[in-house]
Amino acid sequence: MAGFPGRGVGGTRHRQDALPGHSLKYVSEGGTLTATTVRPPHGGALVDLLAVGGEAAELTSRAASWPGWRLTPRQRCDLELLACGGFSPLRTFMDQDDYSSVCESMRLADGILWPVPITLDVPEEVATAARPGRSLALRDHDDALLGVLHVKQSWRPDLAAEAAAVLGTTDPAHPGAGYLLRHVHPWYLTGELKVLRLPSHLDFAQLRHTPAQVRAEFTRRGWPRVVAFQTRNPLHRAHQELTLRAARQADAHLLIHPVVGVTKPGDIDHHTRVRCYQAIMRHYPAERVLLSLLPLAMRMAGPREAVWHAIIRKNYGATHFIVGRDHAGPGLNSGGRPFYEPYAAQELLRLHAGELGIDVMTFRRLVYVPSLGAYLPEDEAPADGPVLSISGTELRQRLAEGRDLPTWFTPPEIAAELRRSYPPGNGRSKALNGTALNALAGPPAFGAGADGRVGVEATT
Repeated sequence: MAGFPGRGVGGTRHRQDALPGHSLKYVSEGGTLTATTVRPPHGGALVDLLAVGGEAAELTSRAASWPGWRLTPRQRCDLELLACGGFSPLRTFMDQDDYSSVCESMRLADGILWPVPITLDVPEEVATAARPGRSLALRDHDDALLGVLHVKQSWRPDLAAEAAAVLGTTDPAHPGAGYLLRHVHPWYLTGELKVLRLPSHLDFAQLRHTPAQVRAEFTRRGWPRVVAFQTRNPLHRAHQELTLRAARQADAHLLIHPVVGVTKPGDIDHHTRVRCYQAIMRHYPAERVLLSLLPLAMRMAGPREAVWHAIIRKNYGATHFIVGRDHAGPGLNSGGRPFYEPYAAQELLRLHAGELGIDVMTFRRLVYVPSLGAYLPEDEAPADGPVLSISGTELRQRLAEGRDLPTWFTPPEIAAELRRSYPPGNGRSKALNGTALNALAGPPAFGAGADGRVGVEATT
């Protein structure tokens, strides 16, 4: 990933935040960056928190004597998206006013729409060492210094209340609720955040882009309208059909924007998924699509998360965002029922459409109609004809036994990548539990309709 040059005091200048080989003009205004694209970021300007030059050197030197905190995987993802503007207009981890307002009303304290808390949780001993008025060194998993927080506020949140408000449940079967109640530390900190460098990524560097870089690439390619597609799963035929339908309907180009940060426990690993994404790209018109990876830590918050995903894609410069059935749904609760209604995310996005600043494209579940050799929305499929499906159980058996995956379901290249990562008889293949393979087939990535027919979900 290209580096982030420092902030300026004003004026127009060239930065190296474009994709390799390109540059983009920026206007720097007191620590925010405005990139010229079709639509502005959420809040009006793209945030940049990276300290450089003398400031960075001074902070690095002083941080050696400050208490430190090794960020969790979720916190590393959050820090990266705060730093590069993916979470614009946020400039730091939330304070108590913003946190409470977001939990209660999906809005920051100033009224801006924002549905998910972004917080820094630490153990009590860290909160004591870095009490308000002191500074905390934020470190990567290898203890490398990523940033510093000049602490202004600390408090003990009610984590059960947060789970109930944001996720709609305290059921530990919900991965987000389970994480909050079992793994989140008891103190939240906030203050002025300075980021010295982004977390390092040793894989797929050419596919990791900041919002500024993606916006620059849209401008370079002359793409005034871009549909963004969110996923945490490998892409199959139905996903390809869905994205192409959306691009045609919107008369737009495509941003395939999969999450490679923290996803649902048991999901297909991101290395396998990215190889699948690279393989399926050859089935798209090269001049119509851009693949870029998003270092997001998902909360699996269903409707609220769908709004959050739309805002993030707005910050990356997209003009349209695809939302399908059960977007960011975590599956079934302890009673065996879905946590969220299948189209609740679409309904919440429609409710806030006027202020989102990105057009939301909603789709029904797609099913394969063999008589037509095509995927269709379930409400358009012939009622008297069969539709083909692969259940989650059957897909698990096929991978475990080395049987083929049919080409109507997935391109041969994708099937080959899955078999390579999860070979038959291998312990890793057997370890693919219902959650992991349900990302490929079976709820929530597949689901039965009222007539018992099974088809492919749209997203996540």
